[in-house]
Amino acid sequence: MFNRRSFNKILSALLVSPLMSCQSNPKDNASHKPLVLSTWNNKEANLIAYQILKENPSSILDAIEKAVNSVESNPLDVSVGYGGSPDSSGNVTLDACIMDHNGNAGSVCFLKDIKNAVSVARKVMENSPHVMLCGQGAKEFALLNGFTVFDLLTPQSKNKFLKWKEKAVFEPEINSERHDTIGLLAINSLSNLSGACSTSGLSYKLPGRVGDSPIIGSGLYVDNEVGASTATGYGELVMQSCSSFLIVELMRSGMTPMIACKEAIKRISLRTDIENKQVGLLALDKLGQVGAFALRRGFNYTVADINGLQTLESEYFL
Repeated sequence: MFNRRSFNKILSALLVSPLMSCQSNPKDNASHKPLVLSTWNNKEANLIAYQILKENPSSILDAIEKAVNSVESNPLDVSVGYGGSPDSSGNVTLDACIMDHNGNAGSVCFLKDIKNAVSVARKVMENSPHVMLCGQGAKEFALLNGFTVFDLLTPQSKNKFLKWKEKAVFEPEINSERHDTIGLLAINSLSNLSGACSTSGLSYKLPGRVGDSPIIGSGLYVDNEVGASTATGYGELVMQSCSSFLIVELMRSGMTPMIACKEAIKRISLRTDIENKQVGLLALDKLGQVGAFALRRGFNYTVADINGLQTLESEYFL
């Protein structure tokens, strides 16, 4: 069971030794499982997942869900879950998905008044015949499955919204506060892959807007034969290119995770308007090799494995 004492113990142990290079020999990487990879500087989330995987490799979905929950429940995180920025009408709406090594997936979008969207997504996957539920239907499903109504708007996020409303101009910020969607991928010692993605979406978006995060194949995709990928940044660009699915298929064709991420960013740059926009892509293959690439400077990601814990700066296109 994860607690603060065990978190500090694992953190100290992991920080003793440097993290393996993402460009190391694939054969060497196979010995570094379990491995947890996430967007942005999410050290605590990575460590929660890592500890669970060390103690019980088969609990990979539990590891991923609880890790993402830690970000969703943090009121200081303005882009995920509780404390997330509202839309232009003042409502916080959440998008999330989860996918396991068997190809099962669950997703929720435009979810209101429920704190842990990724947990609802898992219930959709396990307790319904569907992949995605949205809006009021997703909320009613959550309530039927034991979730409770929760006010997602904090005083801080409400004050920021009221200040924004004075001008009411929609201008997404690149690398806003060095955070965005939490996308998390993991591989256990059994070489099984799973992943999840959760966000409150763009600040002051139009009501009803859904980004790439809950879309299987855009914000997240897992194929246990090949690898997994997740995305962060301006979701419309990711959706237009089905970036996560593309990356997995490029890895299937023989590309390393890094080269696949670069190719996916290249396709985004060729097909869409990328001015003043950011996308960051992550990939993890069956051997435990990691790839990361972004449109612009400023995207970072976190890796935890038996050799260490580190937040790294991604390479970038522009």
